[in-house]
Amino acid sequence: MTAPTRRALVTGGSRGIGAAICKRLAADGYAVIINYRSRSDAAEEVAAAIRAEGGEATLKGFDVADREAVEAALKEMQAEDERPIAVLVNNAGIARDAMLPRMEWEQWQAVTRTTLDGFYNVTQPLVMPMIRKRWGRIINISSISAVKGNQGQVNYSAAKAGLLGATRSLAVELAKRKITVNAVTPGLIDTEMIENVPDFVVKQIPARRIGKPEEVAALVGFLASEDAAYITGQVIGINGGWH
Repeated sequence: MTAPTRRALVTGGSRGIGAAICKRLAADGYAVIINYRSRSDAAEEVAAAIRAEGGEATLKGFDVADREAVEAALKEMQAEDERPIAVLVNNAGIARDAMLPRMEWEQWQAVTRTTLDGFYNVTQPLVMPMIRKRWGRIINISSISAVKGNQGQVNYSAAKAGLLGATRSLAVELAKRKITVNAVTPGLIDTEMIENVPDFVVKQIPARRIGKPEEVAALVGFLASEDAAYITGQVIGINGGWH
């Protein structure tokens, strides 16, 4: 098997949607860097699964909300391997749900810092290397909550909606450099985050089912491909028709 010439960094890649994206990009021929914050065991399982299929995977633990930690990790990645990080998937995110009158500052800050500061901390240092190579794919994993709104998720909805604005503006900045920037807004996907969703909510979905992480990963894989070179600045829902 030919060694991959490009690397892909997936933040929050140790489980759920992130893990599925890592596996898909590895299958598509990228050397995948699996970022995790605390679940090194889960990240190693993802890496092992990729290697078992003949793919290439490395682990890199850091908190995307910690700017200094991100800076140090990115320098290590670039020093360890000269291959460009050509695909960036900003997937890391957390939920701290509460009705706004009862929401603590920590809940607001933790969610917005992880999603929005995390986007800046990881993306900003990687943009110039992509510009120099005149090729790149930046894919931001937002949420249906960014466009639909959801009770008890003012912090999460605000953070994920901010990611959509960042996507559209950065796409305009980078389009002439052959770098695309798109956002994906998953609906209810079969992950730990929605394990307690009641049946009546699922019945509101026209497709009458919860989505699979692999289905989101397939969309990300397409957006990372050469076939998606003319798609940029877009917000693409994957939600079974639920709006």
